[in-house]
Amino acid sequence: MQPSELISEGISLMLFGMGFVFLFLTLLVYATQAMSNVVQKYAKPAPAETKSKPAPASASAAGSNDELIAVMTAAVHKFRSGK
Repeated sequence: MQPSELISEGISLMLFGMGFVFLFLTLLVYATQAMSNVVQKYAKPAPAETKSKPAPASASAAGSNDELIAVMTAAVHKFRSGK
């Protein structure tokens, strides 16, 4: 086999490989678009977001935070004591 034949065969193999990859990626794009269209057609629409004002902090919320801190402190203490 002469070097020119080898180079010619290498180039043809390279073009075949690149063409195959290009074809596969093109098909992949179309398949992804088709699946997206199917999902959009049959998926339930997302619920509309409602803009609500956050509730103001009250005294009971502050007491709740104190209780939460106490519970977390007790849990950490128990974990560190190994019991």
